[in-house]
Amino acid sequence: MINVLEPFLTFENIYLVANWGVIPFWLMLILIPNNGLTKFLTNSVLAPLLLGVAYIFVAYKIYLEKNFFEGFNLYLGLDELYAVYSNETFLLIFWLHFLSISLFIGSWITRDSQKYMIPRIFTILSLVITYFTGPVGLVFYWFVRIFFSKKFFFNE
Repeated sequence: MINVLEPFLTFENIYLVANWGVIPFWLMLILIPNNGLTKFLTNSVLAPLLLGVAYIFVAYKIYLEKNFFEGFNLYLGLDELYAVYSNETFLLIFWLHFLSISLFIGSWITRDSQKYMIPRIFTILSLVITYFTGPVGLVFYWFVRIFFSKKFFFNE
């Protein structure tokens, strides 16, 4: 089966499908967070599973290219980080990582905001900021959450 799909599994195609593929999930989180379809698709393992499969495929390709341990050079300094991500394969694997973690955080923000009855406008702002900047959106949401929940905690 993989041999039949392999011509279509280029890094460019994986990037485009993953990049455009997460947008419906984000739109569901923003527009219809309480819908059963949203809860099934975005709060389940489905999206991270699909992105994870793509990640594993790209990691396997890195392994076949004998570049696998080159990725660990990124811990040696900014020059090495730049060198690692100048390779499109490592850049793609980073992007898949970012997309999956950001979507997971967006899903958590949506569920958590419902738990603490945070106004939708603040949830939407948090989601949009998270989509574009990842951790900054999480920090923004955390401050909003503290304000509306009247609780300050690090472990939840």
